Amino acid sequence: MSYSHIIYEAGEVAILTLNRPDISNGFNIPVCQEILDVLEKVKQDSTVKLLVIKAVGKVFSVGGDLVEMKHAVDADNIASLVDIAHLVNQISFAIKQLPKLVIMSIDGAVAGAAANMAVAADFVVASNKVKFIQAFVGVGLAPDAGGLLLMSRAIGANRANQLALTGEALNAEKAYEYGIVYRLCESDQLEKTTQQLCKRLLRGSINSYRAIKEMSWKASFEDWQDYTALELQLQEDLAFKEDFKEGVLAFSEKRRPKFSGK
Repeated sequence: MSYSHIIYEAGEVAILTLNRPDISNGFNIPVCQEILDVLEKVKQDSTVKLLVIKAVGKVFSVGGDLVEMKHAVDADNIASLVDIAHLVNQISFAIKQLPKLVIMSIDGAVAGAAANMAVAADFVVASNKVKFIQAFVGVGLAPDAGGLLLMSRAIGANRANQLALTGEALNAEKAYEYGIVYRLCESDQLEKTTQQLCKRLLRGSINSYRAIKEMSWKASFEDWQDYTALELQLQEDLAFKEDFKEGVLAFSEKRRPKFSGK
């Protein structure tokens, strides 16, 4: 597969770069498919030991592409948005199941599905400009990409629920305190800090890393499929509600949504 929306660099430390800075690296179906293709390549390539995921631009990712959401709502093509919910869940699942370590190197805001994928990663290196945003309630949706399962296991159910219910941003310092961020640094030190972590991890055995990830899955995520079935069903239900249409329209018009509960 050739890539139009991401950049992939193979190697002992492989690099996947989100490359849609003009729309804040939002996810659409082609982007998700390209990410999944890279994750499969990394899984199959015995020369790859680590995968670093980073982004071009001031925003790491807004999560779902809200411009395309507006187009889908206008065209009455909600089914395409349901497809994206399936794909972003698959990405988080693939990251957790990947027998290689995944490092997110983040600068700027990371929202929605992208924020949940970061929690799925094995390590997050973040600049002090980072904000993690569960933006779903603002458009009448609920967390996707395995979000509430991942967040609950990472920071506890109460904190996860409160972030999801309010949509409040979690700043870099608080994310570090909660354990979502492994290393915190200045923006101009992000690449160096990420490289230092990679250098340290390359000293270890990939056999150990693979075993630890398998044990972590067994210990904390064996109920993923049951959770996913519920997540996707509820996302589909919400996507066809009037509140979702109002949320997307309000975002495009730069105003607060007026939800009706319909």
